[in-house]
Amino acid sequence: MAEVTNKLKQLTVADPLGRTPDPWADFREIELIALEWSQTYRHSLGKYSRFFLELENGRFLATRCPTCQKVWSPPRPLCPDDLTITVWTELSGRGQVVSFSVLHYAPAMLAFLERPYVLAYVKLAGADTLFAHLLQNYGDVSKVHYGLPVQVVYNEGPVDHPIMLMAFEPRL
Repeated sequence: MAEVTNKLKQLTVADPLGRTPDPWADFREIELIALEWSQTYRHSLGKYSRFFLELENGRFLATRCPTCQKVWSPPRPLCPDDLTITVWTELSGRGQVVSFSVLHYAPAMLAFLERPYVLAYVKLAGADTLFAHLLQNYGDVSKVHYGLPVQVVYNEGPVDHPIMLMAFEPRL
């Protein structure tokens, strides 16, 4: 018999609906394997590049529609409401948490995060939309709540992606 080095186990699973006869009986034998894939590619941040470049400079930018005046954060090159080309505007980085999730699992690219970690949806002052990003330095997770005042904070890196140059943290 051939060997599969990444084979974790082989098992037979029952019909979850308990049918007799089981229409999937011939497909109930399961092989579980471990695979690790990696891929390197070059990616242009395109029309969003200025947002990321300014994060490197410790500035938080959004875009404003000159027609309807709506401010988009994250930025949008075109206003989704009226398709007008937007203009860059700087925000203070202050806002309030309007929703959040406490996560106990981190995908591989965020494996460096201490768990649990918090992903917060923040309504930034001067913006009409919500910005979702990591909340840090919140202390005990029970202290995170709707309306929590937060601010954007910057770090010097190094980071793999410029979005990791910023995070939200509670404003004292």
